[in-house]
Amino acid sequence: MANLYDKYVLPKVVNWACKSKPTMYQRAKIIPLAFGNVLEIGIGSGLNLNYYDNKKVDNLTGIDPSIEIWELNKNKIEHLKFDFNFVKAFAEELPFQDNEFDNLVITYSLCTIKDPQTALTEVIRVLKPNGKLLFCEHGLAPDDHIAYWQNKINPYWKRVGGGCNLNKNIPQLITKNGFKITQLDTMYIPGWKPASYNYWGVAEIK
Repeated sequence: MANLYDKYVLPKVVNWACKSKPTMYQRAKIIPLAFGNVLEIGIGSGLNLNYYDNKKVDNLTGIDPSIEIWELNKNKIEHLKFDFNFVKAFAEELPFQDNEFDNLVITYSLCTIKDPQTALTEVIRVLKPNGKLLFCEHGLAPDDHIAYWQNKINPYWKRVGGGCNLNKNIPQLITKNGFKITQLDTMYIPGWKPASYNYWGVAEIK
């Protein structure tokens, strides 16, 4: 039953949650910064595709471990004005060469990665030495009463949310795994408080 849920139900639930107006507004803040040869981790159904700047991006590779969620894509990739390639892969084992990408984009996906330390080590490997990590994620709230409920609910939330965690400290996770954050903004976006505290910004390899 769990496999059927993961294969047929979960992709639609995740896609529905990730395309809410507040999250789409957040994507528009970070995606246009991408340039050159870009890798997007957790591309899902391609919700970020329309926000890339055609004048800046030469090539975009999107990875996701779920073919099912990618098949929900409603954006016509043949209309993109840059080269695009989808690869089924996990963030912890990126099938790319060292120093290959100018930017790596991750939005609302770091919360679900089982081994973020290994994933970020892989990100450093495939980024060029002066490459940038562009991120937008939900995570641990600064208010104690919200954080309390995030921690309380998280074990159950993960089970139905495909491994999504409510309570990851996103800046700490990034800075403890080889990056320095050069730009960071935070805020509650409209929605359910335990899942609505957002972090977005830019990081560089230390």
